[in-house]
Amino acid sequence: MKKNLLAIAVGAAVAMPGLALADGPTVYGKVNVSLENAEFDDGENSSDDAWELNSNASRLGVKGDFDLDVAGLKAIYQAEFEISVDDGDKDGETFSQRNIFGGLKGSFGTLKAGKFDTPTKKAQGKIDQFNDLGGDIKNVLSGENRVSNIIQYSTPSLGDLVTLNAAFIPAENEDIDGDGDEETGLADTISVSLVAEKDMFYGAVSYDADMVDELTTDETGNSPTIDITRVVVGLKPGNVELGALYQMAEEAESAPGMDKGEESSYILSAAFKIDRVKLKAQYGMTEADVTDEEVTQVSLGADYKLAKASKVYLYGTQLERDLDVDDDVDDTEETIFGIGMEHKF
Repeated sequence: MKKNLLAIAVGAAVAMPGLALADGPTVYGKVNVSLENAEFDDGENSSDDAWELNSNASRLGVKGDFDLDVAGLKAIYQAEFEISVDDGDKDGETFSQRNIFGGLKGSFGTLKAGKFDTPTKKAQGKIDQFNDLGGDIKNVLSGENRVSNIIQYSTPSLGDLVTLNAAFIPAENEDIDGDGDEETGLADTISVSLVAEKDMFYGAVSYDADMVDELTTDETGNSPTIDITRVVVGLKPGNVELGALYQMAEEAESAPGMDKGEESSYILSAAFKIDRVKLKAQYGMTEADVTDEEVTQVSLGADYKLAKASKVYLYGTQLERDLDVDDDVDDTEETIFGIGMEHKF
């Protein structure tokens, strides 16, 4: 079924790229391919320069809406898949699921259900200047989650400024926190955000409760559940783009007699446009108070716009992990240089 849908979408994209079919869905996508050189060093062993061709979350999707018999009410839908442009992912799969949902939209707002980005992930806005590349902020902080079984309500824009997004995720009889008990509630995990957008200003605050931390696993292979508070501010005065993110994450549960693990994260980004060229820089850091761990990432890059929907780019990023700051042991360092192109349709 999935392969048939993708075949239809590919055929439609070739026939009429970027256009909505009459009374039907819009086919859209993005191809983002880069040639990258990566080097890894853990203080004892270092890898030779390795060259790779990466697909960087290239995607293909269909989306649309249509009027229902109830006045002012529309059905909405989206089916989006990540595509591996080169040789498939590590499991040999060319396609993998991204944001897929169905829902309703009207004067009351928007209600949708399926698998898609949480309100906290979406709260980052566009401050991540290296999204989907080696300098993505997901390498530094938690909360960049796309989850299954999520149901979300979003208000209409209030005062043409503010939107409230609230989502809940039933665990469907899974042991999400590793305590041996299966979760059966309606809202075992929640994610909410308040987003404000006006002219050159963007701001958001979000909160996750009992969210599975996909970046961390314990000795049993389980991922802890965490509570996340995120604050984001973005400004676009003229040809300048400025972004800042602060986040506090805390384990939702801890073992008896032990402190809850906490970590604080910061992201700062900036970009400057000169005609067709966009110069950009980004810094991210996460400090873990209990484990005394620290992660830092510095990225620099430049884009050259070929057309409204096409660009070429180059970038470099360095990711350092200090697993014990006091003893300065088990440090790792990864350096990536890449050149690529992105085409949207």
